[in-house]
Amino acid sequence: MIFLENLYPDEWTASVYSLEWEQLSMEYRAVIFDVDNTLVPHGAPADESAVRLFERIHRLGMRTMLVSNNGEERVKPFADKVRTEYVYKAGKPKKSGYEDAMGRMGTTAENTLFIGDQIFTDIWGANRAGIYTILTEPVDPSTDEIQIVIKRWFEKPFRRKR
Repeated sequence: MIFLENLYPDEWTASVYSLEWEQLSMEYRAVIFDVDNTLVPHGAPADESAVRLFERIHRLGMRTMLVSNNGEERVKPFADKVRTEYVYKAGKPKKSGYEDAMGRMGTTAENTLFIGDQIFTDIWGANRAGIYTILTEPVDPSTDEIQIVIKRWFEKPFRRKR
């Protein structure tokens, strides 16, 4: 079933900070990130680790973009600090936010990857847009809002290999 296939990531990682960015840059021109509990704890500002990560990725020649369901008041200050563009109120898992991000970066689904911490929004949407997906463990699950805690319980069957 295509619906169920779209709920599985292509790859898993403990943290965006432990990925082999030099290797990824040989295959992909751009990376789209979720923000909350992908890069920092939910609601936290961009920290030095995030700033250094984006600097590293940009030095490798990769484009970056944030795609978030949050409002602009949350996403813009984060994006400004890590020096990247953003799509806010993206409506994930709809494809349109991912497609908007790729259009603005001048990339395609074939040369873009996505990293997020939630299956029913992040991974489902990016898979539907045809983008290679990496599911990361949440940075700090204790900061999740109650609706995310509930969603994570339902995500458990999809947090394993197909």
